Amino acid sequence: MKIMKPYEVSEILNVTVRTLQKWDREGKLKAGRTPTTNRRYYTQEQINEYLGKKNRISNNIVIYARVSSKSQKPELASQIEFLRQYANAKGYIVDEVITDIGSGMNYNRKKWNEMMGKIEEKRISRVIVSHKDRFIRFGYEWYERYVGSQGCEIEVVNNETTSPEEEMVADLVSIIDSFSCRIYGLRKYKTKISEDKEL
Repeated sequence: MKIMKPYEVSEILNVTVRTLQKWDREGKLKAGRTPTTNRRYYTQEQINEYLGKKNRISNNIVIYARVSSKSQKPELASQIEFLRQYANAKGYIVDEVITDIGSGMNYNRKKWNEMMGKIEEKRISRVIVSHKDRFIRFGYEWYERYVGSQGCEIEVVNNETTSPEEEMVADLVSIIDSFSCRIYGLRKYKTKISEDKEL
């Protein structure tokens, strides 16, 4: 039985040792432990089994880019361009670019939900985003674990042309705008009811 160290496995699977540690904690690829030093190790059989499972999952790589409002469309284009350059530098072949315009706190983004559906169908193996907040504003760690359980990895580049503070302000403005429209709609509705009663 051939025993391999984490750095050897990381080279075979083209992931970092930190990713292997995370997979070990999540149970995605459990490592063995040496009895005296408690160091991680892997067997060739484990790697063969993992690669067999991985090959049954699509290798599609997706770029996901998002901005909060239509006024930020130029930033969306530069975000996509940066992610394409990053993917090329890493040797990735990008199969699809998915974009959304909407708040990171909105869980009903059409394109985002379509992407999540493809992940659940094992049609996407990697999603590249410029920053965690671009994927989802709150609860990123939960979604990262869930996506990982579907055989997909979110790769965060940590590039921001819009600061997190500016992005948060844009999200809050969109929420306030939404509530303002609803309040205005309710007032019009109440006015209409009053007018009908007077008739």
